[in-house]
Amino acid sequence: MFDAHADSLQRALDLGHDLAVAGPGHLDLERGAAGGLGTLVFVSWVDPKFHEQGPGGALSRTRDLLGAFHELAQRRPDRVRFAGNGRALAEARSHGAVAGIPGIEGGHSIEESLDNLEWFFERGVRVMTLVWNNHLSWIRSCQAGAGSTIPEGLSDFGRLVVRTMNELGMVVDLSHAGERSFYDTLDATKKPVIASHSGCKALHGHQRNLTDDQLRALAANGGVVGIVFCTAFLDADAQRHDAETRKHAELAAITGPNETDVFLRQSEYMQRATPPLAMERVMDHIYHAIDVAGLDHVGLGSDYDGIQRTPRGLEHAGCYGRIAEHMLARGFSAADVRKVLGGNMERVFAAVTGLGSAAHDAPLVPLVSSNARGVCT
Repeated sequence: MFDAHADSLQRALDLGHDLAVAGPGHLDLERGAAGGLGTLVFVSWVDPKFHEQGPGGALSRTRDLLGAFHELAQRRPDRVRFAGNGRALAEARSHGAVAGIPGIEGGHSIEESLDNLEWFFERGVRVMTLVWNNHLSWIRSCQAGAGSTIPEGLSDFGRLVVRTMNELGMVVDLSHAGERSFYDTLDATKKPVIASHSGCKALHGHQRNLTDDQLRALAANGGVVGIVFCTAFLDADAQRHDAETRKHAELAAITGPNETDVFLRQSEYMQRATPPLAMERVMDHIYHAIDVAGLDHVGLGSDYDGIQRTPRGLEHAGCYGRIAEHMLARGFSAADVRKVLGGNMERVFAAVTGLGSAAHDAPLVPLVSSNARGVCT
């Protein structure tokens, strides 16, 4: 299993959660092992408020989150090992550990500096989602409300970011990108890209999802879409139910020592208080993407610990195997299931980062800094 997007590092940094053992939230390496997790992109998502603080704000927060990943990998190499290229990915798994790939969610973390982009690469980052929900001076997101100073797609600097990522060996991620930004990136890139955690707009017209034309264009690029587990992206009724639950006074009354703690507590409330969405809706998106883009261009990107509600049957990382079971029952071969659960994403990662050598299996510059819990219902 290759999960192309999870936000669990915030729990480690802000709440002191040990991601090596079963605990609260959606994902840890103990439950991941029970679910067959082999590779995970550990993303550093930085609230735009850090960027708005001025120079160094987003950079510092991203560095701290990245440090939380490397601390985990250094402390528990039996559970997770840094994978900077295809060779290191395979080697981590041969030792029974998860291949951990550091990522960044949102180009505001580089603070409009190619030097910062290279700095993060030297410290292990191998995937970057170009933009989050906040528009940047060099790229427009899929959200409405951009001002006249925001480009329609990628600016010249944005194209330079994409080309630099190609040269470094960093995977370009187009989830959250506006439609023009999506196509501008495909025009600029020389390597395959991913949309790490998105759904299919043909099934639900959420702005975060991809049209059939985008799915076909991604396939033509050699890239992969990772189908997301976020209920609001998957289904119109689920999106409405989520919005209704967010109006509950009980949800608004939840407090905690920091925003990550509040998000976790609110997520637990949302899961209890909202009508469930069956995991079959995730499968609908997987099968539609396969029909449109082809079997070689579909993968998974759960967005665990970055979403406030999960489908019934995919409550946490111990549940990944449910997807394999569903596909096998549908008549897919074991080889086809392996492609969707991991092989396709692994192919893109190796194509972009290279097979590598022992000298490149660790960050070039060091940073200082089924016993699954719960039930897949």
